[in-house]
Amino acid sequence: QVQLVESGGGLVQPGGSLRLSCVASGFTFGSYTMSWYRQAPGKERELVATIRRIYGNRNYADSVKGRFTISRDNAKNTGYLQMDSLKPEDTAVYYCNARAPGGDYWGQGTQVTVSS
Repeated sequence: QVQLVESGGGLVQPGGSLRLSCVASGFTFGSYTMSWYRQAPGKERELVATIRRIYGNRNYADSVKGRFTISRDNAKNTGYLQMDSLKPEDTAVYYCNARAPGGDYWGQGTQVTVSS
C-alpha cells in the first residue's frame, strides 16, 4: 500500500523553526522527485520546494528562499522540510508529494500555524 505520512507540524511563534518529515512506504521513494506544497485557508495549493530524484537539485518558491531547506534520506525513505524564520504568512497545511512517470502520491497534510 502506497503511503506518504507527514509529521512535525504545530504552533510556533514568528521567527521560530519547525522541521517537517515525510515518510514514504509502498514504493521506491528514491526514484521519485519529492516536493512540499502548502495550502492556506481560502487560497490555492502552492509549491513550496522540490528536490529531484537525480543529483538532488533543489528549487524553492521565492517566498521561502533563504528560510526553508528541503532534503531527503533515500535510505530511510524520508523527506524533510526545515523551516526557519517562520512568518505568520507561512501558516498553512503542508503536504508532501512524490512524483515520477509511474505515479503521483500525496500525504494527508500537517498543519503549521505561526502566531504569537
